[in-house]
Amino acid sequence: MTASLSRRALGAAAAGLLAAPSLAQALPVLRIGNQKGGLRSLIEASGAGRDLPYRIEWSEFPAAAPLLEALNAGALDLGYQGDLAFLTVFAAGAPLRGIGVARPSPAGQGILVRDDRIRSLADLRGRRIAGNRGGWGHYLIRAALKREGIGPEEVQVTFLPPTDALLAFRSGAVDAWAVWEPYISVEIQQFGARTLIDGRGLTPSIMIVSAHEQAIRTRRPQLADFLRRFAAGWDWARDNIAEYARYNSALTRIPEAALVRAYGIEATAAAPLDDALVREFQLAADQAVEFGLLRDLVDVRRALHPIAPAVAG
Repeated sequence: MTASLSRRALGAAAAGLLAAPSLAQALPVLRIGNQKGGLRSLIEASGAGRDLPYRIEWSEFPAAAPLLEALNAGALDLGYQGDLAFLTVFAAGAPLRGIGVARPSPAGQGILVRDDRIRSLADLRGRRIAGNRGGWGHYLIRAALKREGIGPEEVQVTFLPPTDALLAFRSGAVDAWAVWEPYISVEIQQFGARTLIDGRGLTPSIMIVSAHEQAIRTRRPQLADFLRRFAAGWDWARDNIAEYARYNSALTRIPEAALVRAYGIEATAAAPLDDALVREFQLAADQAVEFGLLRDLVDVRRALHPIAPAVAG
């Protein structure tokens, strides 16, 4: 090879290296909010994030509330959170819509106890129950009491976030704790708790993929593609529970055995945003007003903007 050819080859290679970041920068961007052990780990562990035709900019959040604040402010395009957290922010006027859903089993929610003398919900009369205000714990307590004909004034409900409720429950400061997986499996496997009642037939169990209205207008192809990958990720996770638990245990420090149990119970799958789901969600929203989680009635259909997942090419 001549010197001039070598120089040209080197020049072309250098130009290619310089162009690569520029090409990456030219790709559309999805700004996605993540909670540890959430969307990002699902997409990465499953391999669903390979060969993206856009870039993802991940932002980490400790809980749903600050994630939804960022989404409301337009700092994110996409987020993922529970149905009641999403509905509360939408009802307050946030410019976001639910574009897709996943369905973990309601068996993944429950009221935990440790005292062997507590054998039924009626045994909690006069006792203290912890749960998160405005979320699944709050809803489960009220729904369970209503089904059993027990007035909410007959128990002492203490509203605590999960980290504080956990300490209160283990120390005996509260007699019961309304919570969800994987907290349930950790308490059962390591601290001698048992599930007094679970959420089947009582609670909504819908995880919402929410998008800012601006993203729906300007990033629809990317959102559709992401929903396809999201569904594929859950398909993989259900068939590879041990591997998924191992990945998330390293990330979250939650014991692997607890995650294996939790994922097996939840059996989460992407689901269609169809009329049946809307009816179920509307019933839960109406009950949420009765239970004091929402101030006013909400038209759930207005909160949703279904986007069909893209078909893989």
